[in-house]
Amino acid sequence: MRVFITGSTGFAGSHLVDQLLAEGHQVFGLVHPATSNQPVNPHPNFVAIEGDLLVLDSLKVAVAASRPEQVYHLAGQALTAQSWQKPALTLQVNTIGTVNLLEAVVAYGRPKTVIVTSAEIYGAIRPGDLPITERSVPQPRHPYGVSKWAAGQLVPLYQQRYDLPVVEARPFNHIGPRQTLGFVVPDFASQLAAIKLGQLPPEMLVGNLSAERDFTDVRDVARAYRALADRARPGETYIICSGRAVAIQVLLEALVRLAGVSVTINYDPARMRPSDTPVLFGSYGKIQQDTGWVPTIGLEQSLADALAEWLARGR
Repeated sequence: MRVFITGSTGFAGSHLVDQLLAEGHQVFGLVHPATSNQPVNPHPNFVAIEGDLLVLDSLKVAVAASRPEQVYHLAGQALTAQSWQKPALTLQVNTIGTVNLLEAVVAYGRPKTVIVTSAEIYGAIRPGDLPITERSVPQPRHPYGVSKWAAGQLVPLYQQRYDLPVVEARPFNHIGPRQTLGFVVPDFASQLAAIKLGQLPPEMLVGNLSAERDFTDVRDVARAYRALADRARPGETYIICSGRAVAIQVLLEALVRLAGVSVTINYDPARMRPSDTPVLFGSYGKIQQDTGWVPTIGLEQSLADALAEWLARGR
């Protein structure tokens, strides 16, 4: 099968590429050299195509050259804090970029398409309204959330107008190897790896540890995207999550234990987010019902693999 992926060198995208290549598929990855986090996959069945989400003609050429049977749109500006610093760029990349990708897909011939947005669109949720489902009302609280909400609204429009077999994937937090700094697990794991290797004193700077969030292994998330492309109902939205909330404190304690070090915890006012919603978690009932997907990789394994990667980087 021929597959086209945007964000193929990103966190989740690189794992999706690995899974598809392992099954013998031909993968064409849109690569934007200025923003790629991972090296281009050297596999003989992977073809890198340079392009820009904001240049429609380049996307049309890339999709047509790939002749895909499936398309996965994972590329975008993924940092909520950065979205306040560059709100216009965030909306351009995440929303206009999605419009351009959909236009390119429609122009080529309407292959099965998965548009990845984010559970960050939900914003503040009252405890009585948990778990979050596809029927929960979005209330985005930053430009990133707005950009992803708007991108998701395009999915049913393009499905209805062009009969495009497109679905929206709304993942919650995902963790594991290859995640860049700026997210809680790599921020903790990188500090602990440096401490274990004697590169930093045994002190850690942390922010709000009481918040509870829903974490899924990135490799399970990549499997979910594939399940949606294969079996989801066109025009629908699907939440991808673990179905349970875990406190940031629990993540930190588990990583410290896995690292086998003793550390002093120091709270950094610059990292505190007092406006955090105390608890957020979702339900994966809809994707399970429609595709059979369920998360399979436990939290401990995700954390161990993330820490191992940072240790290997530091050696």
